[in-house]
Amino acid sequence: MSHETDIQELRQRRDKAYAMGGADRLAKRRAQGVLNARERLDVLLDPDSFFESGLLATSFRPDAREKTPADGKIAGFGAIGGRPVAVVSNDFTVMGASSSVVNGKKIKHVRQVAADSGMPLVMLGESAGARMPDRMGAAGRAILGQDPREYLRDRRTPWVSALLGSCYGSSTWYACLSDFVVMRKGATMAVASSRVTELAIKQTVDAEELGGWKLHTGTTGIVDVAVDSDEEALEVVKRFLSYLPSHSGETPPVAPVPAGSDEAMADILDIVPHSRTKTYDSRDVIRRLLDRDSMFELKPRFGKSMVTCLGRVAGQTVGVLANNPKFKGGAIDVDACAKATSFLVLCDSFNIPIIFLVDQPGFLIGIDGEKRGAPGRIMNWMNALSLTTVPRFVVTMRKNYGQAYLNMGGGRNSDEAVAWPCADFGFMDPGTAVNVLYGLRHEDAPEEFKRRVDEINQDNAPWALAGLYEAKDVIDPRDTRTYLMRLLDIYTRRPSKGIGAHRLACWPTSY
Repeated sequence: MSHETDIQELRQRRDKAYAMGGADRLAKRRAQGVLNARERLDVLLDPDSFFESGLLATSFRPDAREKTPADGKIAGFGAIGGRPVAVVSNDFTVMGASSSVVNGKKIKHVRQVAADSGMPLVMLGESAGARMPDRMGAAGRAILGQDPREYLRDRRTPWVSALLGSCYGSSTWYACLSDFVVMRKGATMAVASSRVTELAIKQTVDAEELGGWKLHTGTTGIVDVAVDSDEEALEVVKRFLSYLPSHSGETPPVAPVPAGSDEAMADILDIVPHSRTKTYDSRDVIRRLLDRDSMFELKPRFGKSMVTCLGRVAGQTVGVLANNPKFKGGAIDVDACAKATSFLVLCDSFNIPIIFLVDQPGFLIGIDGEKRGAPGRIMNWMNALSLTTVPRFVVTMRKNYGQAYLNMGGGRNSDEAVAWPCADFGFMDPGTAVNVLYGLRHEDAPEEFKRRVDEINQDNAPWALAGLYEAKDVIDPRDTRTYLMRLLDIYTRRPSKGIGAHRLACWPTSY
C-alpha cells in the first residue's frame, strides 16, 4: 500500500459517485428533455461555485451500499449572483432519491449550516418518498423522528423549493415548508404516489389530478409559479432570491433603477376608471408603480381577487398586496385571505416593506365561504397584520368598504395611509346602503333615491377622513410612486435599520 494507491481508490470512488445512477438512466433523462440532479446545479449556481458535502455517502444497508452513489441526494453550498446559498438536489436516478438515514443526515447538516451561516436553502425536488424496506418494522420506526427540529420553520433564512418531477416524501414536506415554490408542468407533488394512493383507496387515480400544477397553483395555493422546463424553474428561483436578503438579520439588496421608471405613472388616470362599477386589472397599476420590469407575482392562479407580488421602488424591495377588481369585482374570498396572510408572513420575516393598494367592495359573503371558515381566515389575516413590524403603507385608490378596510391596513393597522380623490370609504355600495338604511329602491323613488346616494357619497369621500388625520393626505394618482419613494426614504431611517421584530417567523406555512 502507498499514498498513490489510496489516492487511486479515492479517484475511483469519486468517479463512481459522479456517475450517479449510471449511463443508461442518465441517457433516458436526456431523451426526455429533463436535466439530471448535477446539471440542475450547473444551471442554478454560479460557475465553479459548488462545494459538495457528502459525495461519498451511501446507504447504510449492505445490500444497497454499492448502488447508492451520494445516497441519492447531492448536497452542498454554492453561490447565486455572488451570494452564498445552500442546496440539496435530489438524484432520481439513484433509487428514486428516496429518503434514507444517510441522506437525511445530509439534509440536516446543510439545513443547519444554512441557518447558522445566514444562507438561503434551495431544495430541488424529485423523489419517490420513503425508502423501503428501510422504514418498515420496529427498526424503521426507530430511525424516524431523531431530529426534533426537522420540520421547524423559523424563517432564519429563506427556503425555496423547485418541484421538478415526481415529488413525494421529503420533496413534498420541504415544499410545504418553503417560502416560495416553483413547479415544472408535468411534475407532481402529493403525500404518496398515485400507485400507493390507488392501493389505499382502491380506485384509479390520475397523477395530474392527484398533485399536478393546476391543482397546486389554483386550488391548494402551495405552488407559487408553474413553468414549462427545468431551466425556467431554476431561473425563477434565482429571480425570487434576488428580492430577498440572505437571512432575516439583514435587509434585501438594493438594485439599480431602470431608466424610465419614474415616468410610468403618467397615464394612470386612463388605466383606472373613475366609475367604481367598471373593472380593470390592478397589475397594470402595479407595473407602473414599481421600477420598470421589477414586478414578480406570487400565486397568480390562486385567490385571484388579490394580487401579491414582490418588486422594487427606487431600487428597494417592496411587497405589494393589491385588490384586483378584474376578478370577483375585487371581493375578498377565502383563498384571497390565505394568500394575503402568507404574503404578510413572507414580507415581515425578511424585512420587506408592504404597500397595500386598495380597491375592494368587502369580503365575498355566502354559504361556500362560511363552510370554508371565512371568519377564521379573516381573523388569521388580522392577527398576522397585528404582528407585522415592517413599514406598511396604504393607498386607497377607489372603494374601501366594510371590515376589509381594517384587513387592508385601515386605522392603526398601517404606518401611513393616503387616498386618491375618487376614494370611497363607505361600509358598502351607496345604492345598497340606501336600501338598507331607508328601504328605498331606485325604481320606487328615483329622485329621493339619488338624493340619499349623493348624501352617502359625500360622507364617504376622502376629504373628511383626511380632515380627521386618518388619511395622512389625498394625492394625485400620478404622484403615487413619488409619494411612496419619500415614505420609504423616511421609514428606512428607523434605528432598527430596516430589520423587523419577526413575530411571524414561526407562523404556519399552510393552514
